[in-house]
Amino acid sequence: MMTLSEMGIDEIIVFCVDNAAVMDAWAKDQGIDDKGIITFMGDPRGELTKALGVEMTHPGPCGKLGPGRCKRFSAFIDEGEIKSFNIAEDIGVAEGEDPAGDSFPEVSCVDKMKEDLGELI
Repeated sequence: MMTLSEMGIDEIIVFCVDNAAVMDAWAKDQGIDDKGIITFMGDPRGELTKALGVEMTHPGPCGKLGPGRCKRFSAFIDEGEIKSFNIAEDIGVAEGEDPAGDSFPEVSCVDKMKEDLGELI
């Protein structure tokens, strides 16, 4: 299977509603350096999270994590245009309501993005 780089992806951005120091520490913990295609970024005021419409507002996760957190998602953005957008959430299911996307994160993971890219390229 092709890597994301081989598929033409030049940067992967991992961000969450947090500050740069936390994101730097997370990147270091994950073995990410500045030589690869992965960049960790903070969204300390949640501005990008809100602009993308992925602010978590469900009382369950907000009660534990605090307000303004970001839903788990992946997006393929090419020249400023969103071409693929996948949110890992399962709201409204009678048993197993999962607004944080913990039960099925695969929709926002690399294999799903490669599938989307295969359809777009």
